[in-house]
Amino acid sequence: MTHTVLVTGVSRHIGARLASVLAADPEIGRVIGVDTVPPPSFTRDGGIPLGRTEFVRVDLRSPDIAQVIAAADIDTVVHMSLVSAPSRSTGRAAMKEHNVIGTMQLLGACQRSATVRRVVVRSTTAVYGSSPYDPAVFTEDLEPHHSPDHGYAKDAVEVEGYVRGFARRRPDVCVSLLRFANFMGPGVDSPLTRYFTQPLLPTVLGFDPRLQFVHEDDAVEVLSRMATEDHPGTYNVAGSGVLLLSQCVRRAGRPALPLPSPAFRLLGNAVRGAGLVEYSPEQLRLMSHGRAVDTSALESELGWRPKFTTAAAFDDFLRSRGLYALGGARR
Repeated sequence: MTHTVLVTGVSRHIGARLASVLAADPEIGRVIGVDTVPPPSFTRDGGIPLGRTEFVRVDLRSPDIAQVIAAADIDTVVHMSLVSAPSRSTGRAAMKEHNVIGTMQLLGACQRSATVRRVVVRSTTAVYGSSPYDPAVFTEDLEPHHSPDHGYAKDAVEVEGYVRGFARRRPDVCVSLLRFANFMGPGVDSPLTRYFTQPLLPTVLGFDPRLQFVHEDDAVEVLSRMATEDHPGTYNVAGSGVLLLSQCVRRAGRPALPLPSPAFRLLGNAVRGAGLVEYSPEQLRLMSHGRAVDTSALESELGWRPKFTTAAAFDDFLRSRGLYALGGARR
């Protein structure tokens, strides 16, 4: 039986990579990618070759997504279209509408569909928050001490609530919810990767948080497995091990600038306003308290381990940016 897969967020790097992998799978009949703008490969601006992927320009906030699902007899939906930082032109309100309202519209269309049998949703470990009262390692069943109340993390919490509601209303559909650590790799452009490419890295004085990353190759492999196999449930996805922020700074060969917490926040507000680097309140908390998650549930379910540890994923990112370690040795 061949499958027809819908991938949202196909104009972004991870979404495009996933669509490319699925399009190369002979057991998948059609791959339809949707987004508000065409992928670079469809506009002759380079980008990742998407093979047989068919692109449909649609805003998830509109009812048009239901027509796409119905017209193509979609049986598998992979929802990748979550925005992690607001753009300067549209702002935070549009970001929230895209993440939350867009997900509601998509799940509503899936609920009404007679053909959808599998739904995979990308979420984030940011739903656990970052606080000094957190456990050393979060498992999927642990609740955050302080639930996120701002930005991308808050959107992800709301998105997960709608996903759980959909799973209750459609028990016949296999629903997989994936909480990814921060993506890292040569093609990743995120608030955190932009932070590490600054010439000077501000840190919070007195704090050295633990960070976890997942390499883009491992993320795409997990997503493609979930899109072609039934693995219902909620799973953390991250590379093994952790890195302290101080270790990341040394690996990047950048000088650190320790600042008291109020000064760090003021700097964050200033660079956010200038559109330089996104220092959201949730990222400031991550830079103070860090976060680590347990991934044994996913590894047991798939019989799989990520190829890249957290440290190896970060080093691969550094190599791709041509960054040097202190002392001049190229990593």
